[in-house]
Amino acid sequence: MKTLPISAAGFGDTIACIRVYIASRPPMAEYADLVTMQPLHSGEIELINRACGNGWRKVFNVYAKLLFALDTKQFALTQHAGSWQQYREQYLLQAGSNTALVFSAPDLQPANGVVHIIAGRTHAKALLEAGLPAQLNWLNNEFAVDKHNRVLVCPYFDYRQLNNEKLAFLARLIKALDD
Repeated sequence: MKTLPISAAGFGDTIACIRVYIASRPPMAEYADLVTMQPLHSGEIELINRACGNGWRKVFNVYAKLLFALDTKQFALTQHAGSWQQYREQYLLQAGSNTALVFSAPDLQPANGVVHIIAGRTHAKALLEAGLPAQLNWLNNEFAVDKHNRVLVCPYFDYRQLNNEKLAFLARLIKALDD
């Protein structure tokens, strides 16, 4: 299946198949007026981490750890790196990475093979109230699925909220979208 380009603001590959939606962007002048997808360059994640602190470091780390938890049949690009840390530094959110961190609402196209991951229940509810056409089935207090639109809701990308056990659960939910 061919993925459709992202027509939103964020970081990463414009035709990413793993798209994470987050409520805010790094508070840096160079990203304040971002209205399109911008691939990050080598070293830019570290620059954001230094400028914006530990919260953003956690977002990038959790994203990379999630990709390493996925079956390589679903996300083969992790085979190019020896660890999630190496993947984060050399590939995550760069052109051709097949990953995106999006600061606006998902454009749901169910047949295009994209996985839409909304980070945080509060963000998901705000998107629904703003008109996101998803039919979420809440599995518990933290995770929801809309299999038709390939939308998942999970805890925010933070170690305490989305720990290793919950990351493994999220990886299983992503795999189940293709079952």
